Amino acid sequence: MSEIQLPSQFESFAEARKQGFIAVKNLKEQGKKVAGVFCTYAPVELVLAAGAVPVGLCAFSDETIPEAEKELPRNLCPLVKSSYGFAITDKCPYMFFSDLMIGETTCDGKKKMYELLGEFKNLHVMQLPQTQQDEASQELWYKEVLRLKDRIEQDFGVTITEEGIKKAIKVKNEERKLLKEFYELSKSCPPPITGAEQLKVLYGSQFKFDPEVKNREIRETIDKVKADQAKGVENVSPAAKRILITGCPLAGVTEKVVRAIEESGGVVVAYENCIGVKPVERLVDETIDPYRAIADRYLQIGCSVMTPNPNRLELLSRLVREFKVDGVVEMTLQACHTYNLETTQIRKHMQKEDVPFISVETDYSTSDAAQLKTRLAAFIEMLS
Repeated sequence: MSEIQLPSQFESFAEARKQGFIAVKNLKEQGKKVAGVFCTYAPVELVLAAGAVPVGLCAFSDETIPEAEKELPRNLCPLVKSSYGFAITDKCPYMFFSDLMIGETTCDGKKKMYELLGEFKNLHVMQLPQTQQDEASQELWYKEVLRLKDRIEQDFGVTITEEGIKKAIKVKNEERKLLKEFYELSKSCPPPITGAEQLKVLYGSQFKFDPEVKNREIRETIDKVKADQAKGVENVSPAAKRILITGCPLAGVTEKVVRAIEESGGVVVAYENCIGVKPVERLVDETIDPYRAIADRYLQIGCSVMTPNPNRLELLSRLVREFKVDGVVEMTLQACHTYNLETTQIRKHMQKEDVPFISVETDYSTSDAAQLKTRLAAFIEMLS
């Protein structure tokens, strides 16, 4: 296998995560307003249209969980505990500098945690419908988008103009198109990049706060990878088993799942979850009322909190086919009831697709890393 010199942008995206404190501090010193978001259901176009900066909030480390457990139950989803722990300890720069945090009523754990968080943080909670199927739910979410618009205008002292919201939609759509073009490079056999490298860009892109710079760097990364492909450079063994990861948000400590797969003869070619394809796949319609278009686009995200959840099944089927997947690995977090309960349905769906499937449950510690590797190595060996 030829040696590949990966583009510097891979490290640039990883470095953006590390340097986030300085970057967001500089933005605040420049007078920028910052809005922290917890979830991909948060319509960041409204933040951009207000001239503010949307930032993803810390929730992928066990560092602050002991502090959170002084108030929250131990048998609670680690993502919820981590989020609350970072808030009460002020160890997350994005939370510390957020002028407004935007939450959403996805799961019960988050809903009740937000009640506590709202006592000491400036928090706006969007009331998310539990289904995508009926007009009443669609109308509720449209009104929630408008309610968020009013809150942002009020808190930031601005007016979101028609020109501003349309420009924000266009910029965000461009980012989605570029990220989609980037992750679709892994449709090639073998893929030109590893899953770990793909994740660096998909996750790290949210910590680059200048949209034009971010889009330019994604474009440069794509072009460099394509240039290496054209030269016949191989970064991944053709024998590596092609894995799709689905399930809970994957970043921080949970990247141990990716390492276990790729150290065991597999390569992650696609991420269906929230830090992957799911928030990028759909665009906002630029031809209709912008707020209706935003509401329609965001409500169709195929999350396990939706009942029923056909959009997740449809997306999984398409990704399995288009990325020539050999096996599907679902990563669920302990006490994440919606994803854990949906596992049976996903397993049956993969059986219909005739694709091997395994579900692993984990948390934000590293204590199960060896056990995860053993299970995933056995799964990958079974694919041979």
